[in-house]
Amino acid sequence: MPIRATATSHPHDDAPDTASAFRGLAALPAGAERDALREEIVEAWLPMADRLAGRFRSRGENFDDLRQVAALGLVKAVDRYDPELGNAFESYAVPTITGEIKRHFRDHMWTLHVPRRVQELRNRVRHASQDLSQTLPGRRPTVAEIAEEADLSEEDVRTGQEALEIFSALSLDAELPGSDDGYSLGDALGGPDPALDTVVDRQAVRERLAALPERERAILYMRFFDDMTQSSIADELGISQMHVSRLISRSCGRVRDQVMRDTGEEA
Repeated sequence: MPIRATATSHPHDDAPDTASAFRGLAALPAGAERDALREEIVEAWLPMADRLAGRFRSRGENFDDLRQVAALGLVKAVDRYDPELGNAFESYAVPTITGEIKRHFRDHMWTLHVPRRVQELRNRVRHASQDLSQTLPGRRPTVAEIAEEADLSEEDVRTGQEALEIFSALSLDAELPGSDDGYSLGDALGGPDPALDTVVDRQAVRERLAALPERERAILYMRFFDDMTQSSIADELGISQMHVSRLISRSCGRVRDQVMRDTGEEA
């Protein structure tokens, strides 16, 4: 059952005449003969699958990988196509193959997880921008012009434009725009702030310190806020240095035990 390429009856030169082959495939039982005819049909339509893959060549994916994805979509189209429905195979195969390629980009190429709606906005904005760039030579289309062309709000256009920039992630070693001293994105990242732990600790002990006897509060204040020595505190209050040491130790231990109890941790 030979397969002929008939450019006159199809919109593309890579659309072979496989109508009779598909009818024969539908009539054959599972077996070697059917598998051979199926493989012949797939090979006949591979040029079209390659052409469809070529539409996505400039989107950052290896072209050989795109061809494999398109071929997979073609095989699915051949297996699912029903010639009895009366539709040309090409009209069924093109959206099937294109959908397979788009799913590949959605599932494997986005560095960050992007909601489906944002991906769709990205595509609509990109197509509208490309169409407008052909009619607006010398300048880029504005947000308002893209919104009118794509029938979107300006806010949705901005969201789509942002998504255009996040298809892949920048390396932390990438030099920042406008930097001429090798300053990289990683250099701009912050780190853990130890002062945050201090804020948490101060808030945790605030009420417990307020509940201490006045003299103990005064001793702790002089020691830890005025940075006075135990000897200086003893002279200030007229007590022994050993007594000051015991009061500091006892007050700190009491506050610590109460805070740890409040947080459910062991002292």
